[in-house]
Amino acid sequence: MASLARIRSVVPRRMHLARFIQTAADTTQLHQDASHSEPFTVKLHEDSFRGYRTDVPSLDVEVTKDELLTWYKQMTLVRRVEQAADALYKQKLIRGFCHLAIGQEAISVGINSATTFEDKIISSYRTHPFVLLRGGTLKSLVGELLGRVCGVSKGKGGSMHVFTEAFQGGHGIVGAQVPLGAGLAFAQKYKGKKTATFAMYGDGASNQGQVFESYNMAKLWNLPCIFVCENNKYGMGTPAERSSSNTEYYTRGDKIPGIQVNGMDIIAVHQASKWAKEWVTSDKGPLLVEFVTYRYAGHSMSDPGTTYRTREEIQRMRSTQDPIRGLQRYISEWGLASEDDLKAVDKEAKAEVDAAVEEAKQSPYPDEKELWTDIYSAGTEPPFMRGREREEVFHYSQL
Repeated sequence: MASLARIRSVVPRRMHLARFIQTAADTTQLHQDASHSEPFTVKLHEDSFRGYRTDVPSLDVEVTKDELLTWYKQMTLVRRVEQAADALYKQKLIRGFCHLAIGQEAISVGINSATTFEDKIISSYRTHPFVLLRGGTLKSLVGELLGRVCGVSKGKGGSMHVFTEAFQGGHGIVGAQVPLGAGLAFAQKYKGKKTATFAMYGDGASNQGQVFESYNMAKLWNLPCIFVCENNKYGMGTPAERSSSNTEYYTRGDKIPGIQVNGMDIIAVHQASKWAKEWVTSDKGPLLVEFVTYRYAGHSMSDPGTTYRTREEIQRMRSTQDPIRGLQRYISEWGLASEDDLKAVDKEAKAEVDAAVEEAKQSPYPDEKELWTDIYSAGTEPPFMRGREREEVFHYSQL
């Protein structure tokens, strides 16, 4: 021990001069007067991005009033439906796992704003927002959470397995969606499409071996794949620093460039997502994007979220770095809408969600025969399928 102490005394301490990412939700400034009819330019905080083996997106962003109001409506609707899911779970109407995205709304809305339905987005759980943003309806999302026939996955997937034609899921196995995302990007390149794949995962999944295997294959084959790490700072109940030796997730792609982004400012997320798509569709190969964000609720509904962090920390984030409040401030201070207008948006969102909940409750549960469907593509089923026990056999002629 004495020798170790001597070594420490002669090794000079490094000066840590690196700047850290800004995670406030309301630091973007007007570059020119805001217009109600024409695009106008705003300037992001200078620490909105950090780069690894690449430059970063421009801090000057062109936006429109319609874009900002659309993002506000979408983020408000997402939060309202997540709050409804919280209440339904506590009423024991939603069973099983349920992961809420409250606090992380800027990421789903920001990515969606920079893509088309031709682009691919695949993620793990905490993906309810993408159903609403990528072609689903409130009723189909709530119905799935309730396990009803009207659900987006016919009531058979639940919270962790939601899909639309423009959203590739919704996957429950930690990290397993990342190689699937690389496969989607491979298909896009094979078919000669100028589209992008966003393969999303959390900081908790970042140490999975299959994630690094996917990096390697994507770089080897120069795939148009954007590996998106949603870093909400806790993998279940474990702080990132306790599970990862390198918590700068955007630097973990070896030869793959990466950027770190303020995931609490919707304008920064939009700019980074747009820049990332342009990167991979310009044949520059894959890219890593780390969005630094925060979830207000626990990892899942069974996690109170306060045993590994303080209530004061959560409240501080809610009050100072909330993505919806940040956008609300932009819209109000830039004279694009009044406070009453924004309150009306929230009121309308709540009414829509309440109506969808009541409508979804009227939908029946799936018939037991539905347990045997959607295992094979229609028309390719075998004559019969065994169940949990040898005696449990289902013949597809019964359908």
